[in-house]
Amino acid sequence: MTSPIELKNIQGDIVPGLPKKAQSFFFFKIENVDDFRSKLHKLVPLITTAENVSASHEVIRQHRQSHTSLLSVAFLNIAFSAKGLAKLGFNPAEAKDDGFTNGQFADAKELGDDLKQSSNDPDWVPGFKEKIDGVILVAGDSQHSVHNHLNKAVAVLGKTIKEVLNLFGHVRPGKEEGHEHFGFEDGISNPVVKGLAEDLSGQGPVEPGVIFCGRNGDSVTGRPSWALDGSFLAFRLLQQLVPEFDQFLSQNALKVGDPTVNGAELLGARLTGRWKSGAPIAVTPLRDDPALAADPQRRNKFQFDPSSQEACPFAAHVRKMNPRGDIPQTTGINPHRVIRRGIQYGPEVSTKERANNRTEKDRGLLFVSYQSSLKDGFQFLQKSWANPTTFPPGKTQQPGQDPLIGQVVDVDNQGARSMSGADPGNAASNLDLGFQKWVVAKGGEYFFSPSIPVLRDVFAAGFTIQGGGEL
Repeated sequence: MTSPIELKNIQGDIVPGLPKKAQSFFFFKIENVDDFRSKLHKLVPLITTAENVSASHEVIRQHRQSHTSLLSVAFLNIAFSAKGLAKLGFNPAEAKDDGFTNGQFADAKELGDDLKQSSNDPDWVPGFKEKIDGVILVAGDSQHSVHNHLNKAVAVLGKTIKEVLNLFGHVRPGKEEGHEHFGFEDGISNPVVKGLAEDLSGQGPVEPGVIFCGRNGDSVTGRPSWALDGSFLAFRLLQQLVPEFDQFLSQNALKVGDPTVNGAELLGARLTGRWKSGAPIAVTPLRDDPALAADPQRRNKFQFDPSSQEACPFAAHVRKMNPRGDIPQTTGINPHRVIRRGIQYGPEVSTKERANNRTEKDRGLLFVSYQSSLKDGFQFLQKSWANPTTFPPGKTQQPGQDPLIGQVVDVDNQGARSMSGADPGNAASNLDLGFQKWVVAKGGEYFFSPSIPVLRDVFAAGFTIQGGGEL
């Protein structure tokens, strides 16, 4: 019988999440396998565990009681691609996740990423078209702390690795902290893992195996012993075209009977499923309610009416991603939950960009999700829920694509999109979203985030776990 998950054995970005105002994603290639293993053994003590994070939260809380400045902190995690595991001498196919084994580049067309007409390859930034063996994640209170800690980690690994790409993200300034670039509060509906934290949301916890391999609730059996307590990391570089999105809201502003309702803000809330504060429109359909959004015990305690999109469109982003009430929670939704740990990147929208309704500076989201199965997690959410026009199922009117991340998957993945129910006064009407994508995937990769014992005793040393075999 497998013993319970111990916080000291899992990487801290998975649960409970690395505290951060800034973060770097350092993508690398392994140059010398034997030397890398030796150096990785020295890096393991620097890797932040869930136990470390829990202790750090208390230190940060105490610091805030007597200081106005931020406590200087930095945290580090590491994950490997299928190519990286193969270099270390492990067969990535043993993990029994085809998405991981094949890599995200091979998955781009099915995800709906834009393709180059000349080659039919995804239109990604060059770095993600190269071979990437792993990623070092460093999070902290500032760019200075993050860069110093990353330099320390890179110095430990030395010439055993070569940088492919280094992406830097940071929370938005002032009152926009916690909000993504479209202005909506982000990350407020992550599931709680049963046994690792108390669920205050009313959604109910998920089984540990939904997030961690080899645990109760993992849909895959017979994984290798090195997969235990690891999690698959899906990384996506998502550019957000904010001025264009805001222009669409303005041009298609909704008109309701109450003249005090801002029609553009209402449309944005109905496309998203929440107001910018995070308050769900299923509860407060015509006006934002920041107090509701700030209450962790109320902001997720709601169900959608499966027969109606008057309060919330069937295709609204949060309804597509968590169709509570539309399909069974335990069997239909919980197996597909993921934990998101992304961060924003890029500057704020300039006055010139707003005036011209055109993006000039690159900005968006460095998206991260953790799950025990990419097929049941990230891939499923994008391919089976966000993209198809028929999800949620069994509706009298076709829902349409997720207006934020849903894509048309056709010959060139650049077709027109639409959704129904955007107008609460005419729920039967369709809204033409056009050919414009407001979220554009520019690259990514799938990784495996191992447990601390596996990093230390298997990947670093090249040994096999005592007892070996399958989970």
